[in-house]
Amino acid sequence: MEFHILPIITFLMLVVATNADAALPPAFYWKSKLPTTPMPKAITDLLQPDWKEEKDTSVDVGKGGVNVGVEKGNQGPGDGTDVNVGGGDGGVNVHTGPKGKPVHVGVGPHSPFDYNYAASETQLHDDPNVALFFLEKDLHHGTKLNLHFTIYYTSNGDATFLPRSVSDSIPFSSNKVNDVLNKFSIKDGSDEAKTVKNTINECEGPSIKGEEKRCVTSLESMVDFATTKLGSNNVDAVSTEVTKKDNELQQYTMAPGVKRLGEDKASVVCHKENYPYAVFYCHKSETTKAYSVPLEGADGSRVKAVAVCHTDTSKWNPKHLAFQVLKVQPGTVPVCHFLPQDHVVFVPK
Repeated sequence: MEFHILPIITFLMLVVATNADAALPPAFYWKSKLPTTPMPKAITDLLQPDWKEEKDTSVDVGKGGVNVGVEKGNQGPGDGTDVNVGGGDGGVNVHTGPKGKPVHVGVGPHSPFDYNYAASETQLHDDPNVALFFLEKDLHHGTKLNLHFTIYYTSNGDATFLPRSVSDSIPFSSNKVNDVLNKFSIKDGSDEAKTVKNTINECEGPSIKGEEKRCVTSLESMVDFATTKLGSNNVDAVSTEVTKKDNELQQYTMAPGVKRLGEDKASVVCHKENYPYAVFYCHKSETTKAYSVPLEGADGSRVKAVAVCHTDTSKWNPKHLAFQVLKVQPGTVPVCHFLPQDHVVFVPK
């Protein structure tokens, strides 16, 4: 499914011009609020858009993000021809069985990180053993998992962060969804429109008991939410990093060095949403633990993965993807998952 980006570019350029005095680069805000916190790659990849290349540009809304294709001659991936964020190349494919088919992180109408929803048939594919999720008891050196980490390519047309003064001027509400569609020249009833509506509906949906959530439409709002909920500006921000391009489905082994992030304190996790510009579903829970997990692939490649474990799943939808794949019941055992590359977790230092 494709978002045609030319009308999006035109609209955003007009908004940015109108708000030029107030639209300071989001990176400045990060540095002012988090001067000792390096930006993770998931954030830096979504900064400083360049809208000058407009020829034959289209946006493909993938399963885990927004994909952008920019025709610029015969360039290859990484040169601006094909950009994939979260959908085709921005997530993690996982299966636990030797013959299973991989399931992508963001398959289906709802994010697997919104725990109010049941798994869709698309998410499950044809193999119930295929999943992103695993049990906390397996989070240790020596555990082997069949994973497919893919790396997305950044380009001028990517679904980047907008300055807060710009994003705040754009409607983001189910009550004004027609205004959103009109502003981005999206036809109502199209796949693109369904994607926009799904994202807004998830953002407006109820929180799980014990969880505080907010969809942020700017980097500034993400920083404010994370620091406010954690009660401090002294935080670390981390994301999964894959060093090798075009790696294949293979067996990864958890290497020595699995460690807890943030000790015994709460964390804020922000998941990239499907939208024409960068929107993140952020939530804070006292029953969430974050881990740094070094992985070594069978081909020698290495991944600095981030895993999140949920110690209380009693309020999740009983038909959620995790339960169907792991064959466990809500609230019985801690459930973990790796974070895709375009997701971020904030933890107190």
